[in-house]
Amino acid sequence: MVERKRGRQAVQQRRRRLRAQPLCQDCAAKGLVREATVPDHIVPLVQGGSDEDGNIRCLCADCHQARTAEQFGHRRTVPTGSDGWPIG
Repeated sequence: MVERKRGRQAVQQRRRRLRAQPLCQDCAAKGLVREATVPDHIVPLVQGGSDEDGNIRCLCADCHQARTAEQFGHRRTVPTGSDGWPIG
C-alpha cells in the first residue's frame, strides 16, 4: 500500500497530475474540450483504490461531481421553488 501524501507533497503531486492531463478525460471522450481541475480516483480510496498514478484520471469539476455521485449512489437533486415545482 502506498502512503498517502499530505501537505506540500500532495499539492506538488496534484499539480504534476494536472500538468500531465490538462484536459478533462470524460469531456474528451464526448468530443468536448474542458480544463481538468480535479485529479479523481478511478477506484475510490474507501473502496480499496490506491493513490498511484494508474488509478487517477483528471476531470473538470462537473464531471468529478457526477462520477462521485455515481460511485457512491448519490441521487441528483433538483432545486425546487416554494410551490414544489423544479426551478430552472
